[in-house]
Amino acid sequence: MSNAENIKGSPNDPDRSGSLLPVAQTGERKIEHVRLCLQEDVAGHGVTSGLERYAFKHCALPELHFDEVRLDTTFMGRAVRTPLLISSMTGGSAETGAINERLAETAERRGWALGVGSVRAAVEKEELASTFAVRRLAPSIPILANLGAVQLNYGFGVDDCQRAVEIAGADMLVLHLNGLQEIFQPEGNLDFSGLLDRIKELCRRLSVPVGVKEVGWGIDGETASRLYDAGAAFIDVAGAGGTSWSQVEKFRNPDPVRRAAAEAFADWGNSTADCIVEVRAAQPNGTLIGSGGLKNGVDAAKVLALGADMAGFGRSLLGSAVASSEALEARLEQVELELLTVMFGIGVAEIEGLKDTTRLRRKVNG
Repeated sequence: MSNAENIKGSPNDPDRSGSLLPVAQTGERKIEHVRLCLQEDVAGHGVTSGLERYAFKHCALPELHFDEVRLDTTFMGRAVRTPLLISSMTGGSAETGAINERLAETAERRGWALGVGSVRAAVEKEELASTFAVRRLAPSIPILANLGAVQLNYGFGVDDCQRAVEIAGADMLVLHLNGLQEIFQPEGNLDFSGLLDRIKELCRRLSVPVGVKEVGWGIDGETASRLYDAGAAFIDVAGAGGTSWSQVEKFRNPDPVRRAAAEAFADWGNSTADCIVEVRAAQPNGTLIGSGGLKNGVDAAKVLALGADMAGFGRSLLGSAVASSEALEARLEQVELELLTVMFGIGVAEIEGLKDTTRLRRKVNG
């Protein structure tokens, strides 16, 4: 049985001819999203993360024992065992709750930070809270609760955001910006007006730090500066090059016009590499997560060397997370080994040395 077949279809699943049934509720939508990310071609076309434009200059004499190379660092003022994050992906149903549990247990064993999917479903329906309640399984790692920023324009206030944090047992909240997804999503919320002031108020009043992320189209330097100035504790650029949510929602939308229009945005977005460079130049001291299309530990090393404090992985881990705990453990271990090997290969023993390296070069034809 394939990974995709392990996730039950929802009443909204398109059949093989492309027809759709009525719009899903929030929990059902999460199952649908996972299935589509595993089964369909939902990557952006004609756009990349930009990381392929960079390469490390090899050091033939690193003057290190490989066992001396370390991944421990700090994030948001606390010690962490790796600079690696499992980006917000899912939750809101029994099936996706089981994925969250597997992610939490494995992240705890390996020392990765963990983001959960949008907790909106659990705030609205208390019976779904257990699908996001991962702190009991991951007592020591940073956990990021997640909500759509646009919900601040649709009745979600500070108390609701606080509840999302409590449900996940989270150390911080990340608000996701997903304007294009909302346009092509059948259930989309389209009022993004005045959000910066609402984000500013939430940053001021919430009991935990508030960060902001994109969902795959990238946060540029100018936008990041406005968010930092509003009080955002961190930015996750979540650039183009990985999952395109216009393409995901294309498979779900019953409106043939919107489904066809989504195709025009398959190459939309700011590359992950460009976003990191821009944001770091605009805000040299802001806490920054680099995600969007990362596939391995070499990509993680590149985003850290470009200026990120953490490297986030999303859909590239999802298949392993659905398959088994053993598969997910092996996948995370592989990423760590690749990152350690890059550091050894350029002659640095600590993450701070990687972040300060001069051995990351833009390719001549890049």
